[in-house]
Amino acid sequence: MVGREDETISLIQGMSKIRICDLPEGVLFGNTESFFSNMLHKMGKALPQAAAVFINSFEELDPGTTKDLKSRFKIFLNIGPSHLILSPPPMEDTYGCMTWLDKQKLASVAYVSFGSVTTPPPHELVALAEALETSETPFIWSLKDDSKVHLPHGFLDRTTSQGLVVPWSPQLEVLAHRAVGVFVTHCGWNSLLESIAGGVPMICRPFFGDQRLNGRMIEDVWEIGLKVEDGVFTKHEVLNSLNKILSQEGGQKMRENIRALKQLAKKAIGPNGSSINNFIALSNLVFNTKI
Repeated sequence: MVGREDETISLIQGMSKIRICDLPEGVLFGNTESFFSNMLHKMGKALPQAAAVFINSFEELDPGTTKDLKSRFKIFLNIGPSHLILSPPPMEDTYGCMTWLDKQKLASVAYVSFGSVTTPPPHELVALAEALETSETPFIWSLKDDSKVHLPHGFLDRTTSQGLVVPWSPQLEVLAHRAVGVFVTHCGWNSLLESIAGGVPMICRPFFGDQRLNGRMIEDVWEIGLKVEDGVFTKHEVLNSLNKILSQEGGQKMRENIRALKQLAKKAIGPNGSSINNFIALSNLVFNTKI
């Protein structure tokens, strides 16, 4: 597939804007050496035999793919966003993120987090920090303590009035806050759904697995965010992305698009919503199945 990385996958319903380079490792070449690829391979063989397949999503997010998957499995159910259905209790705000956000302007803050598994390499942390400082964008950055050594010298001291760098943040509550205007993320699926539920556009820096595919959907299909060029943070690229989302007309359009998806997600988990009905169907299937 060398030289064809930018070709789209038009033969699969709902994936006409996905490019070959967006697919998870091992999908094209059958390379099952990595843990993720091996898992996909095993799932591909097992899922057609399942009595039911359910995922953490909602039908209205991707109707074409939902329709296609319903035709391939005995029962296929979207039962998400799971964090909206389960309504977990608020997390303790150990580092004062919410108090700090209460003092910020509407949709002005950049929230930066790459989950619990991945961290950008040192030179990208530097580029991201320099862009935040130069842009003077208020920020909350969830960054492990052992990664702070890679930040530019003096960055933490110079930005004490501009933002917070914390080892952990209550992400659901942060993304739901009116002051947050953009989410800088690895675009893992859970973070994607949480950003939709908060109505916050994304700047995506994918690392592995489904993240490149998610980033493509975010930018080119749902139009609710941007992927960094070549999948790498540079100071110029981050500055450009922050400006587009927080200050330009295109960012307002992304905000409108993601708020529309937010309303669809809320409807899906509401009375007689698609996800609630699917959750009930799944419950009935589980409890009525003889062991």
